[in-house]
Amino acid sequence: MTSDLKELYQELILDHSKSPRNFHALKGTHRKAEGYNPLCGDRITVYLQLDGGVIKDIGFEGSGCAISKASSSMMTVSLKGKTAAEARDFFENFHSMLTERDKSFDKEKLGKLTVFQGVSEFPVRVKCATLAWHTLRAALESDGQTVSTE
Repeated sequence: MTSDLKELYQELILDHSKSPRNFHALKGTHRKAEGYNPLCGDRITVYLQLDGGVIKDIGFEGSGCAISKASSSMMTVSLKGKTAAEARDFFENFHSMLTERDKSFDKEKLGKLTVFQGVSEFPVRVKCATLAWHTLRAALESDGQTVSTE
């Protein structure tokens, strides 16, 4: 990866960290879940409004490191208007990108979310990047338990 591309990726992550999109609780939430990363101290709540299996609106609240907040922000932007099944597929692709050695994920489908690919080189930071995604999955499954990265 060229240094210009790495710099662009860093700028995108910093932008979403400093000015997170969809950073708010939703009124009329159909589902929500809480997530916690004890290693870094990140805490997040994901809110979903579903309409016929489609994510009509999505938001999040919480505190955390730049990677956690940026991942949460970019996740919400990517998933608004998608079906629950598509959201689960995004989760699987994103998780594979960060955790699997063979990196068998759909780059085209993930789009800008591929900026987090470099995080896989730092195993402790993978938990920061995936916390929102695990929390999203819990909200979709509506099991009501707090998700932990441990």
